[in-house]
Amino acid sequence: MSWARIMAPLSGGAGDREAIKAAAMLAEPFGAELAGVYTPADVADVMPWMGEGFLGGVQTTALESLREAAAVGERHAQAAMDACPYPKKSLVSLKTPVWAGLSAESRLSDVVVFSNDPPRGRGPLAESFQQIVVDEQRPVLIARESLSIGGVMAVAWDGGKEASRAARLALPLLEKASQVVILAGVKARKFDPARLQAYYAARGVTSEVQLLEEPGEVGPCLLKACQRLSANILVAGAFGHPRLQEFIFGGTTRTLLGADQPSLFLSH
Repeated sequence: MSWARIMAPLSGGAGDREAIKAAAMLAEPFGAELAGVYTPADVADVMPWMGEGFLGGVQTTALESLREAAAVGERHAQAAMDACPYPKKSLVSLKTPVWAGLSAESRLSDVVVFSNDPPRGRGPLAESFQQIVVDEQRPVLIARESLSIGGVMAVAWDGGKEASRAARLALPLLEKASQVVILAGVKARKFDPARLQAYYAARGVTSEVQLLEEPGEVGPCLLKACQRLSANILVAGAFGHPRLQEFIFGGTTRTLLGADQPSLFLSH
């Protein structure tokens, strides 16, 4: 299996170069296209609250300021792309309606790469992260400082739908790993981690199973196991419970997003 298009949403801000670097690192082993997608604030989103008289002087000035900021951001995004030495790359600049364009670009990409801030609700791409993961259900890589391709990878497994999608979609990346470890919680759904192990073996990926027998919540146990294994990427299902419940009560996904390591390959 292989990937052909790796997408990195860009805001024109300081986090763009980090996201581009990670996306290039992910694209390189596959010879894939790196698509930087500049995602500005959408002028159409602010028009409704301006009312029928939005073409007054103050409102017109506000719209012009948004357009100017978008143009500046696009230049910054282009400069960040130009600074990346990876040769097979392109920049797509979204126009109104931005959300529709972002959805379309993500649907035509194999993996979408984010830096650490958007998944934590920080910065202009926070809503883009939620849209791509939850609404579009696209696989994402959250790149952290220690990201590398070809090292130890861990797969969080509970037999559920989200975990299963993530485990399948990550297969091209798992094929590049030096070691694959399936981390299975003993108190989760009824499942047999050996079935996932056999699924991988049939596709040429050797893996081992480790049971998380420590007491406590699943998220911290997964993070502790990754640290013990020196895993630089954890594959996991995202938002297995309703989003409102996850937001109020926390949940494994929020625990993983709040950690500094490892990098995450997530799918909802």
